[in-house]
Amino acid sequence: MFTCDFSKRGAASLCDFLIESVITRIMDGSLKAHEKLPSKRSLAAHLGVSVITVQNAYAELISRGYLYSIEKKGFFVTDLPLPEKRTMQNGKRQKAKEDREQKKSSGRIFFADLESNATGYKKFPFSVWSKLTKSVLQSPHETLLKKQPPQGSLALRESIAGYLKSFRNMDVSPEQIVIGAGTEVLYSCIVHLLGSSLTFAVENPGYKKIAQMLALNGARVIHIPIDENGLNVKTLSGTEAEAVHVTPNHHFPTGIVMPIKRRMELLSWAEEKKESRYIIEDDYDSEFRLEGKPMPPLQCASPDLNIIYMNTFSKTLSPSFRIGYMVLPRKLVRPFTEKFGFCSCTVSAFEQHILASFIHGGFYAKHIIRMKNYYRNLRNELVFRIEKMNIGSVIQIHEEHSGLHFLITVRSAFSGKKLKARLEKNGIKIALLSEFFYGEQKKTEFISSAGTAIPADKTFIVNYSGIDRQNIPGTAERIFKSVRQEYAPAAF
Repeated sequence: MFTCDFSKRGAASLCDFLIESVITRIMDGSLKAHEKLPSKRSLAAHLGVSVITVQNAYAELISRGYLYSIEKKGFFVTDLPLPEKRTMQNGKRQKAKEDREQKKSSGRIFFADLESNATGYKKFPFSVWSKLTKSVLQSPHETLLKKQPPQGSLALRESIAGYLKSFRNMDVSPEQIVIGAGTEVLYSCIVHLLGSSLTFAVENPGYKKIAQMLALNGARVIHIPIDENGLNVKTLSGTEAEAVHVTPNHHFPTGIVMPIKRRMELLSWAEEKKESRYIIEDDYDSEFRLEGKPMPPLQCASPDLNIIYMNTFSKTLSPSFRIGYMVLPRKLVRPFTEKFGFCSCTVSAFEQHILASFIHGGFYAKHIIRMKNYYRNLRNELVFRIEKMNIGSVIQIHEEHSGLHFLITVRSAFSGKKLKARLEKNGIKIALLSEFFYGEQKKTEFISSAGTAIPADKTFIVNYSGIDRQNIPGTAERIFKSVRQEYAPAAF
């Protein structure tokens, strides 16, 4: 819709200012030849002026030759021989505008995005989901249109409880399960349930959104370093932390799996002050451990401790679902109901019932098996391509056996930022491990689970789940184009 700022008209009348504004837009190419202008009534309503003002302006523009009208069709811009310079300038302005809009709306377009946690959307079971959606809507029942309890629909909670029993050997009741629209909602609930006066500990390095969400809800957050075995419990014990967030089955971003000894140390920390200490166990991608069996959740080892188990369907289905869940220790079930009883679940009842049918019907289990095989093949091919091109061992691969990401360390004289810039220039979007450390002083060295010292500022996180398989050869080529010997001869 064409517009103009009447506050800048000075002593000119509304009609004259409108006329000059239209002429300016035509001459600089903003209004193009044969472009249709708004009707008199719609433009008058949009500009907040009378219809007669717009009518007189259009009549004057037609008489001067800037516009022409077609009966019952409207008003159009005349095809004028604009000066070439102005046309070129407008073209440059239009291109700059398009570039800005592209960056604003979707960011730079990359050949391969190894930074986001996207999923393979082509493998989503759309046909099954469509049939289940139709089935749920064709079998209407009262609960679909009723206010949902704060914990979520009973049907979905029962399905999740059955799934956890079958696949994670967790003996939990539906009453312990809380459904939420993504982990952000659930972390907010945790802070308000436990109290913002508690000190929460998070892993360093770690997924920064966790600390941000906790702090946003008023909690005090401290950062505990991790070593080759995961979160350093000795350091944790020396703090005032009363709750700790951990990813023991596949730490993000390092990929470390916490061994049994460290798990026992963490459970002992919680046991020391059993009534007041809490462990928040984030099991975000345990379904995709690609080598060996998944480690059992901490909740299984000590069900009597205050362990809040968290998981999400973002990795197994799609991030756009915005459906996550947590399993509360039994002692927190009643306090949760008392505190949040006035609320409704933040997830649509329709989506909950469809997902419940998807899990209960065995489709979810089949989908995970299918996706696990798909991701294993995806990872194997990407690792193979990197190793095949890895002349001179420029790149070292770490922690590739579990979850949907692994690490690559680049031997180079360049800084990590310089390497990242080269990768982005060659169409590879990727994040540095050092970006996930908290504090002003970034850690420059990290010990992997294999006991290898790796430089965090030259180590990259490869999230491969969203990459197209056909792009894998090109991805490997672009990576090596960014780091090969001729770019940094001093490093080899």
